[in-house]
Amino acid sequence: MQEVVVHPGTVEEAIASPTAENEIPADRLGEVVLPSRSMTSAERVGVYQGMYLMRMEEALETDYPVIRYHLGDVAFSHLIEAYVARYPSRSYTLNRLGDHLPQFFLDEPEWPQAACLHDLARLELAMTQVFDEQESPVLSFEELEAVPPDAWENARLRPIAAFRLLDFRYSVIPHLVAFHEDRPSPSPRRRAAWVALYRRDYSVLRLELSRAEHDLLKALAGGTPLGEALAVAAQSQRSSRQRAQIFKWFRTWMAEGLFTSIEV
Repeated sequence: MQEVVVHPGTVEEAIASPTAENEIPADRLGEVVLPSRSMTSAERVGVYQGMYLMRMEEALETDYPVIRYHLGDVAFSHLIEAYVARYPSRSYTLNRLGDHLPQFFLDEPEWPQAACLHDLARLELAMTQVFDEQESPVLSFEELEAVPPDAWENARLRPIAAFRLLDFRYSVIPHLVAFHEDRPSPSPRRRAAWVALYRRDYSVLRLELSRAEHDLLKALAGGTPLGEALAVAAQSQRSSRQRAQIFKWFRTWMAEGLFTSIEV
């Protein structure tokens, strides 16, 4: 029953598949699943197989509502059918069913709007991951004040678990905004974008970043010593006014609770 239900093809192909045949030969299906007055044995099994794909679509619609909104119901159904055929469910839970959708668009570069959908899938997958991450204590300003002045240069910051830093080739945030505001989804636009995602009070929040902000935050989150990271960031800012922005970024990140600890 399981082998037939999860098979991506038609019910006839599923019943005749080698894995199903190893359990019950196709010509003996009627001994296990009896026909009814109106349906054959294969048709009765086919009801469950058809519902399986519908359940996959419902699960992925929950994880990727913006892609569904952008594509529309029909195109989204075709996408899920192709995706599940390539990456079928292998777990008792559907929570991680959509983990490979960004990779799917790399596997299928000819898929309509594949490059933009790849970035959009990365955004939505990261939002799901951030929502599901464990809770981390948040670094306080008092803990920062306790750091000795001569220890700052080699200090390292650790980000909270519910944090993801993303860079995109396509401008995907307008698609997210259009979905939430129930406006027509925009056409794909190739424009670099940088975003930080994090969770606070059970809500997934985002900070849209410049490239310089992204590079500094990436260095800090990756464990680069504070003095080294700030020195590199200062070199990229030409004027003293621009360099002063670095400390405004840092204060914002602290206020938003992006870090869990500081190691000295």
